[in-house]
Amino acid sequence: MKPIIISLLSILILTSCTTVNSMRNIREGLTKEEVIITAGNPNGFHRNGDYEALQYTDLMINSWSIFSGLSWSRTDYSVILKNNHVIEYGPGKIIKRKQNESPYTLIQKKY
Repeated sequence: MKPIIISLLSILILTSCTTVNSMRNIREGLTKEEVIITAGNPNGFHRNGDYEALQYTDLMINSWSIFSGLSWSRTDYSVILKNNHVIEYGPGKIIKRKQNESPYTLIQKKY
């Protein structure tokens, strides 16, 4: 029974790390298709004219403690595109603006 539990835990850790690492490959200028190839399909999106906001929800290992074991933290990643190209990205949430040039802004998460 222990080998099965250890295997499942290892798979969970590896898949979450892979997703977090893939978000590190996002950069300005990538197309929407390149973002999806790199990070996978988003969990949600918004569109407003030439702008599009992609939202990714992720699990990330923050720390390991001998007393508490693994410490998990939920981290949201967001990507803002204009004319199908990345203009802003990173950990955090997207909020919709009322009257500005860009209808979206990214509120970065501080660690």
